[in-house]
Amino acid sequence: MEYRPFGKLGWDVSVLGFGAMRLPIIDGDSSKIDEPEATRMLHYAIDKGVNYIDTAYIYHGGNSEKFLGHALKDGYREKVKIATKLPSWIVNESKDFDSLLDDQLKRLQTETIDVYLLHGLNHTQWPKLRDLGVLEWAEKARQDGRIRHLGFSFHDSVEVFKEIVDAYDSWEVCQTQYNYMDIEFQAGVEGLRYAADRGLATVIMEPLRGGQLTKRPPDVIASMLEATSTKRSQADWALQWIWNQPEVSVILSGMTMMEHVEENIESAQKATIDAMTASQLQLIDDIRVEYLKTTPISCTSCQYCIPCPEGVQIFQIFELYNDGQRYKDDVRPRMVYKNFLGGKQADACAECHECEDVCPQEIPIVEWLKTCHGWMMSKS
Repeated sequence: MEYRPFGKLGWDVSVLGFGAMRLPIIDGDSSKIDEPEATRMLHYAIDKGVNYIDTAYIYHGGNSEKFLGHALKDGYREKVKIATKLPSWIVNESKDFDSLLDDQLKRLQTETIDVYLLHGLNHTQWPKLRDLGVLEWAEKARQDGRIRHLGFSFHDSVEVFKEIVDAYDSWEVCQTQYNYMDIEFQAGVEGLRYAADRGLATVIMEPLRGGQLTKRPPDVIASMLEATSTKRSQADWALQWIWNQPEVSVILSGMTMMEHVEENIESAQKATIDAMTASQLQLIDDIRVEYLKTTPISCTSCQYCIPCPEGVQIFQIFELYNDGQRYKDDVRPRMVYKNFLGGKQADACAECHECEDVCPQEIPIVEWLKTCHGWMMSKS
C-alpha cells in the first residue's frame, strides 16, 4: 500500500480509502448489508494497509455506521481513521448538531470520530448550517474530543466551493467528486488544486463515476485501449490517472464484492505521482472526448434520489437508458425495464421534483424520466 500526507494533519493516509456506501447487500435491499461478506472485505482491506474508512449517516438506510461499529472490533478500530458526515439536509435547528453526532458515536461504537464532514454542502445547505452556528459548535465538539478534524463534502459549482473554503480558516479536509470525466464538473480540477494549495487534505469520491468507467466501453474506446502498449483494466486507468496528481490525498472506492477490493488494492500498490507519460495522459483525454459523445445523463447511481415517493426506480432507469445509448443496445435495457425493474417505471413520476432537490449532479430528473420512458416503450 502507498501512503501520502493527509493535508496538514500530520499523519499519512493510504491512497485507497474504503467507501462504505456500496457494501454487498441481501435480496437487493440496500438497507440489508451482507455483514459477514462486508466484514470479510473490510478486514482484508485493512490487513492490506487501508487506513481510511468513509461512511455517512444515511448510507445503507442508516445501517452503514452501525455495521462499521460491529466490524471494527477486535483491534481494527485502532488501525483506521473513520470519517462520517453530518446530514446537512435534515438539520433544522442548532440542537440537531449534538443529537445527530451523539447518535453517530453510538452507531459507530467509538468515543471520537477522526474526520467529521458537513455532508453535501452547496449554495443552500452551507448558508443554513453557517447561520445555525455549525462552525462554533464544531469547535466545541473538537475541544470535548467527540471529533478530531473538521471538513466538508461538496456538490455545487467551483465558485461556491471556493467561497466555502475561504469562509473558514480551520477547514482541514474536503471531499469532492473527481474523475477523468469530471475535470470541469462541480469543484473539478480547479477546486482540487485550490484546496490543496491551502493545505486541505483532499478526499476523492466517485473516481469511477459509480462504476461507469469500468463498464464495457464503446467500440472506439475499446480500440483505443487495445492499441496502447500499456495494458490496464479500465478501473486501473481511471484510478492511476487520479493518483498521478500530487494534489490528491486519498481516493474512496465503494466496493461491492471482494474482487473489487483485491483489484483496487493491487492498483493502489502502484499509485505514483507524475508517473503517467504524455501519451498515456493524451489517451485519457481522447477517451473523455469519446465518452462525452455517448453518455446523455450524468447520473452516478449515488441513490440520493431514492426512495421516490411514487416508487420510481430513478437511478436504475437512468442506468438502463445510458447503457442503451452508449452501447447502441435497444434490446436488453428495454427488456429489463419492462420485466425486471423491481419498482415502478418512469411514467409513475408525479413531478414533485423532490429528487431534483437532492440530486448532487443537478440532473433535470423529471424531464429525463419522460425521455427514458418514451425510449424504453418504443419498438425501434
